[in-house]
Amino acid sequence: MMHSAKFLYLAGNFGVASMKEKIDLSNLPKHIAVIMDGNGRWAKKQGAERVFGHRSAIEAVREVTEGCAELGVGYLTLYAFSTENWGRPRFEVEALMQLLVTTISNEIETLMKNNVRLQSIGEVNQLPNRCHNKLKEAIELTRENSGLTLILALNYSGRWEITEAVKRIAKMAQRGELTLEDIDQHTVASQLTTRGIPDPELLIRTSGEMRISNFLLWQIAYTELYITQLLWPDFRREHLYEAIVAYQQRERRFGKISEQVKS
Repeated sequence: MMHSAKFLYLAGNFGVASMKEKIDLSNLPKHIAVIMDGNGRWAKKQGAERVFGHRSAIEAVREVTEGCAELGVGYLTLYAFSTENWGRPRFEVEALMQLLVTTISNEIETLMKNNVRLQSIGEVNQLPNRCHNKLKEAIELTRENSGLTLILALNYSGRWEITEAVKRIAKMAQRGELTLEDIDQHTVASQLTTRGIPDPELLIRTSGEMRISNFLLWQIAYTELYITQLLWPDFRREHLYEAIVAYQQRERRFGKISEQVKS
């Protein structure tokens, strides 16, 4: 239920230089998810086309990925392209697809250097062939890396994911592999694209928008939300540190009361 997710907003009053030192490395979120929002607005402020904002966002992706890898975060999921994004102007979509190919090719060396394993979720087989092939190549090249797992949500939608999970469960029931009584939350989770991956403890959204935008709807039931007014191309490693420190200041109750958690 979406109201179970806790809203967390921080204006950024901490000193940047000391922010990393404030992080409790024994209490890191195992999984951080990011809705990378604001590229178009950032470009407009520069008097440029929206595509310029997407290109300028690559540095933010690199900074956050390296920051998570350095700290020891286990999983980082980036909402790179939603199923709804196909409805954007054709020129922008085509530019995004080309940018995806170029970025993946250029970042392989960085991923290997930082021991990062690349994965993806979403209907990636519906991407243009050149994008899909480049993605598969990068996933295979980084498969043996044992550090941070970087998950790109591409052509992804939370409703699509849940619908597909329900279809698979229904087929299993039709084949007699399970009964109605067998179906529980674990059954659903086992059929999601994120099966085997812990739910995100922290979700960061840039640009100040107060929406989930059809992202990881099942998985973020008790995720801490961190909303920043920064536009994604301006997001850097120190802002990641701010988000993690803010997360660590929260009391995560999962429906219980404070006294139960403390005891």
